[in-house]
Amino acid sequence: MTSTCAIVGGGPAGLVLGLLLARGGIRVTVLEKHADFLRDFRGDTVHPSTLGLLDDLGLFELFDRLPQSRVRQFRVPTTDGSDVVLADLDRLRVRHPYIAMVPQWDLLDLLAAAAEAEPTFTLLREHEVTGVLRGGGRVRGVTIRSPRGEGELLADLTVACDGRWSVVRRALDLPLREFAVPFDVWWFRVTTGRHLAEALLPRIRRGRIGIAIARRGYVQVAWIGRKGTDAALRAAGIDAFRAEVAELLPDLAEDVHTIASMDDVKHLDVRLNRLRRWHMNGVLCIGDAAHAMSPAGGVGINLAVQDAVATARLLAKPLRDGALAGPRSGRLLGRVQRRRRFPTIVIQTLQRVVHARVIAPVIAGRTGVVVPRIAGILLRRLRGLSVIPAFVIGVGPRPERVPGWARRGGG
Repeated sequence: MTSTCAIVGGGPAGLVLGLLLARGGIRVTVLEKHADFLRDFRGDTVHPSTLGLLDDLGLFELFDRLPQSRVRQFRVPTTDGSDVVLADLDRLRVRHPYIAMVPQWDLLDLLAAAAEAEPTFTLLREHEVTGVLRGGGRVRGVTIRSPRGEGELLADLTVACDGRWSVVRRALDLPLREFAVPFDVWWFRVTTGRHLAEALLPRIRRGRIGIAIARRGYVQVAWIGRKGTDAALRAAGIDAFRAEVAELLPDLAEDVHTIASMDDVKHLDVRLNRLRRWHMNGVLCIGDAAHAMSPAGGVGINLAVQDAVATARLLAKPLRDGALAGPRSGRLLGRVQRRRRFPTIVIQTLQRVVHARVIAPVIAGRTGVVVPRIAGILLRRLRGLSVIPAFVIGVGPRPERVPGWARRGGG
C-alpha cells in the first residue's frame, strides 16, 4: 500500500490532521489499531480553542447536538472556608467561552465521518503499526498487522499520533526528556441517576483527590493517588475501594456497589515528558507521541489538536510538491517543532508547578487544595484576574488557526 501521508493513531490529533490534509487534496491514510473508538476513560474535555476549530471546519453544529455538559468556571476553596472563582471562561473573547464535556468516542466518530467524506482520506481500522520502514536515509513508511495478516504502508511522510507509548517513537529511539510525576490516576464509572451539583470540583480526603464527571446515567471518576500504589490498592480489594469512594464522594455512596470489581478500575501511569527532537527524515511525532502531558488542567487533547493544525498548515504545500519524499526532509519537519515547542514548554512547566505545589502535598496528606486568604481577596476584588488562568486553560499559548483552504462555514 502507498499514501502521501501515513498517520499512526486515530485519536484527536490524528483525525484532525488527516481531515485537514485531505481537505488540502493530499492522499492521507490513518492507521487505527482498534475496530472502533469505544474506549472509556480518555480525555473528554473539549476546550474553547478546539470548539473554534470545529466551527472553522463546519462541524460545530453537529458537535453541539452531542450529549454534553458545559463548564464555564473553575472554583477552588479558600482558607476561610468559602470558595473563589479561579478561572472564568465567560470572560474570554472567543466564540465558545466554555469547556464541553463530551465522551471522546463521540468526538472521534464525528471527525472520522467528516474526514471519510473527503475523497483522498482513508481510515484503516484494526491496522496496528508494528514498526517503521527505513531506506535511502529516511523513514519510508510503517509495517502493519491487520486481520488480513502482515503488511506495509509506504508514504512520503509518516506522522506519529499514537500517544505516550508510541510505537513509532520507540522504533526511532529519539532522545527524550522525562520529568518526575508524583501521582497516578485511576478511572472508573459509577452507575447512578443522581445529579452532581459540583462536577469537576476536586474532592479531597485522606491523601486522595477525586474528580467526578457527570454522564448520562453514570458518573466517570478520576481517582488521584500516589504513584506506585496500584498493587496495594488492588490487594486491598473491591470492598475497601468502594468504602473509600463513598467517603470521598458521599453523593455516590449508595451507588458504589455498581463498581463490580477492581477490573473496572483502570490505572493510568501518568507521564510528563517531551522529545528533544520530534522528527527524522520522513517522520514526525506530534501530540503525546512528542510530549506526554499530565491530566492536570485537561489540556492534553487540545494541545495535540493544536499540533495537528500547525502540522497541516506548515506541511501541506511541501507534501503536495513532493518535498518530503527526499532524504533531507528533516529540515522542513523541524518547522513544526520550532512552532509548537514554546507552548509545550509553557504548559508542561505550569503542570509541574501544579504537581509540586498542589497535588503532591494533598496526596501526601499535608494539605488540601486551597487558595491563601490574600489570594482569595484579590480574586474577589479584581475579578478580571480570572481571565488569565481561563486563557491558559481554555486557549493556551500560541493558538493555531485553521488554514483557509480547509475551512467549511463557521468563523
